[in-house]
Amino acid sequence: MTAPGITSSPTRVIIVDDHPLFLAGLRAMLSAIPNTEVVAEATTGAAAVDAARRLDPDIVLMDLDMPVMNGVEATRRIVNECPGARVLVLTMLEDRDSVYAAMRAGAHGYLLKGTGIEHVMHAFAAVRYGGIVLGPQVAGWMIDCLSGPKPSIVPFPELTDRERAVLELIADGSSNAEIARQLALSIKTVRNYLSRIFAKLQVVDRTQAAVLARREGLGN
Repeated sequence: MTAPGITSSPTRVIIVDDHPLFLAGLRAMLSAIPNTEVVAEATTGAAAVDAARRLDPDIVLMDLDMPVMNGVEATRRIVNECPGARVLVLTMLEDRDSVYAAMRAGAHGYLLKGTGIEHVMHAFAAVRYGGIVLGPQVAGWMIDCLSGPKPSIVPFPELTDRERAVLELIADGSSNAEIARQLALSIKTVRNYLSRIFAKLQVVDRTQAAVLARREGLGN
């Protein structure tokens, strides 16, 4: 994997994923790449940022759906605070908002979990040497974005459309029961949405979430 004119020092990698089996699979894959060293593993976004600050890696393999701090915010902080680090997103989130949010945060690549190992390894090498890599489906979305009319700015791009709808109702002061009725959801499903929204926005309760939402123009 050594390119002409490129130093032969090991490529230092941090793996970020909260699923132990997938984390082990990435570790095994990277161990097969010559001149590559996994210097840390992180199971939360916040831990990934801390590890990047301490270890100054070359590449961070980043999942987006992470506890404590979501992968988009972790990517933004790593890119801003560790200029030499390049983030390659490897995630199950395949909605366009997540792709755009990650790339705006400074990611150098976006692949979906399930991508073949050979493709991931090629993407890893390309990102290591300064390239930008997008999976086939993701690349199609980006081409549509660049060739079509400029998309409107979506508040909280790390949220899915349904999560954003729940947040807007929170901003309106709706109770869980009212949200469930308006969106045809069960109370349990609403609670699950709230947990994900709070984690992604880094807030502790619905009051803080409502304040953030209103600042971005959500709610009546």
